Amino acid sequence: MTTTTSELAPYLLRLGYDEPPPPTLETLHDLHRRHLRFIPYDNLSIQLGDPDPVDRASCLERVGRTGRLGYCFHQNTAAEALLLGLGYGVERRHGHVFAAAEDDDALNHLVLLVRVPGAAGPPWWFDVGLGDAFDAPLPLVAGAVRDPAGFEYSLEDVTESGWTFRHDPSGTFAGVRVSPLDAGPRAVAPAHRVLSTDPASGFVRILAVLRRDAAGVDVLRGCMLSRVLPDRTEAQEVAVYADWRSALIDAVGLPVDDVEPQALRALFERTLAAHRAWTDAGRP
Repeated sequence: MTTTTSELAPYLLRLGYDEPPPPTLETLHDLHRRHLRFIPYDNLSIQLGDPDPVDRASCLERVGRTGRLGYCFHQNTAAEALLLGLGYGVERRHGHVFAAAEDDDALNHLVLLVRVPGAAGPPWWFDVGLGDAFDAPLPLVAGAVRDPAGFEYSLEDVTESGWTFRHDPSGTFAGVRVSPLDAGPRAVAPAHRVLSTDPASGFVRILAVLRRDAAGVDVLRGCMLSRVLPDRTEAQEVAVYADWRSALIDAVGLPVDDVEPQALRALFERTLAAHRAWTDAGRP
């Protein structure tokens, strides 16, 4: 079902568009970069104990109202609605983000395969839900990719049904395996329920907010604020509430005006306690 222009308007305003742009290749790249700049990847609602739903209507309403979306299922569900509404051809793919071993096919990432109307050549991988990965859509072509900032990736075993992505060594994950398994809303909903409630899930264990820009990635993970560049990572501890809240809002760009101050402070206290336990255990 195609989303109406009026439904998309608040989202487009968040991206800096007063009117819907035409569905061109240039627009596709511009949408990707603007989304990454203006709408950080986050798990704030999960950390607050009230995970946001991942259906299209909820994602579009939330991003327009708050400027937040969440993690990959939220981010790419909203992006899918936007791209379809603008006139692009969009297909979902099942994604599995992996850290080291590749022995699992669990759905934990929503992948979007996009075609530009009237354009020749391969389709594009549009993905604003990976947190610290590529800054612009990738053409679905096997081989190595070096982006303008200097981060390096690769696509392997590429078909339109599936492929394998290898992340830059600086990344927070090793790669993504894409397959033709089910990635529709009925498959995403239970996967989201597990990722957002299971105590073993990384989204439940620790706060993570990431924002990619042209040169690098800003990351707030727990009480550590980092700037990740291709050749180095600059990190600092933010163990005072005012500094931590400022890092959320200013350093990684996450709007929190609608969050109850008591709830946000309580989250900080829990995060700080976990951070101190982590450092006391001898982890840098």
